[in-house]
Amino acid sequence: MEYHVIPHSLPGYSDCKTIRIVYDIPAGIQTNEHPNPGKKFSARGFPRHCYLPDNEKGRRVLKLLIMAWDRRLIFTIGTSSTTGESDTVVWNEIHHKTEFGSNLTGHGYPDPNYLDNVLTELSAQGVGEDNLKD
Repeated sequence: MEYHVIPHSLPGYSDCKTIRIVYDIPAGIQTNEHPNPGKKFSARGFPRHCYLPDNEKGRRVLKLLIMAWDRRLIFTIGTSSTTGESDTVVWNEIHHKTEFGSNLTGHGYPDPNYLDNVLTELSAQGVGEDNLKD
């Protein structure tokens, strides 16, 4: 996981720049924490780019996403709801905005409820704002 600020605004957040998060996971062999230890897993669609507004709430969400990443909660190995492929890296119940500049797929902006929704999803995974230290 890496991130940086880009000098463009997201729809609905014209007053700030954008945080771009990049996740890059290679294919590999499942370990004991995965569903089928010893079996290969695929990692399609990486690197994946995700976007947050570079404002106070967006930066709070970023800190919590980093915590969730460190706890290995962002992705899991399972069956893709898009392709039906099994033993592949899939999102793990913490939604991300992967579409920049539009919301054609529902994975972009504007979405005025997204930051609150993702804070709720993070909290459900045990990554709440009470974990943040100023």
